[in-house]
Amino acid sequence: MKVAAEVMTFQRKHPFKIAREKACTANTSIKIAIEHDGVVGLGESKPSAYYCGETDKRVLAVVAQAEPLLGNDPFQLQDVIRRLWDAFPQSPAAVAGLDIALHDLVCKLMGVPLYKYFGLNPANTPRTSFTLGLDTIPVMLKKLEEAREYPILKIKVGAPGDVEILKAIRDNTDAVIRVDANTGWGVDEAIKRINKMAEYNIELVEQPIPPKNFEGLRKISRNTCVPIMADEDSVTSADLPALAGCVDSINIKLQKSRGLREAMRMIHVAKALGLKVMLGCMSECSIAITAAAHLSPLAEYADLDSNLLIRDDPYDGVKIRDGKLILPDRPGVGVVLRRTVG
Repeated sequence: MKVAAEVMTFQRKHPFKIAREKACTANTSIKIAIEHDGVVGLGESKPSAYYCGETDKRVLAVVAQAEPLLGNDPFQLQDVIRRLWDAFPQSPAAVAGLDIALHDLVCKLMGVPLYKYFGLNPANTPRTSFTLGLDTIPVMLKKLEEAREYPILKIKVGAPGDVEILKAIRDNTDAVIRVDANTGWGVDEAIKRINKMAEYNIELVEQPIPPKNFEGLRKISRNTCVPIMADEDSVTSADLPALAGCVDSINIKLQKSRGLREAMRMIHVAKALGLKVMLGCMSECSIAITAAAHLSPLAEYADLDSNLLIRDDPYDGVKIRDGKLILPDRPGVGVVLRRTVG
């Protein structure tokens, strides 16, 4: 197998900000292509410095070293991906991009969509939320108007004035609202704010406090009436036993979990522990978003919308109809360049 990588740059429709980061107007990700017998599998890597200090430069370095580890039989997926995990333990997004490309390749060689490879029913996909990043109330209300077609909203919070932002949004919509603090609060502050936000009918609160504070999460869950979801605390399947009894659900993202293989394992472990599952995203285009969407029939929640937040996504893949994820029926992940659609 041969492998190549290319940096892609995207412009955001609006500046995007979360509690722990500055606003950004553009982002990059890495397209990864793995070729075998004339068939090319596509993957996407979107590194985050938050996880292992990973960067685009490191992803490119990993891809440059990965080819000897791939071998000559793409159907030995478990062995190949295990070699990648062992060789690059501090590069989750790089391994995720390679993992996605390998699954795309295998399914194309088999002539089946990814959801069929996993034995899933595409009719069972959930609705995805649409995310409104932190901003001033007037700007967020403008974003709300542009998001009217989406029945579920994710509102970024975790910064001063977030309760007032939430009230303004609730005053202008009947949509389901989820809030995401991205580790922006302390324990007592989280309890106070969540109980105030509960007045505005929110479905859940994602990662209210910094990770690894399990007693803090347990205290928040016991002192609020809104379900709590772990994101930054939920990286791989090894993290999940400690979260049982602390939160109601977890957010699985391919880029932090090292790809589809581990994401599937996380889903099964979460279910065994009584935790609900969201499939989420970083800032990927339709390659990685569509790959994650193929697993969504197993999830209660989806937040697969980053491809909707950029202006120049070069790929066509998963569709959205009344918020519901509609999977492509093409072999593999099922993404194609937009100029070739139709």
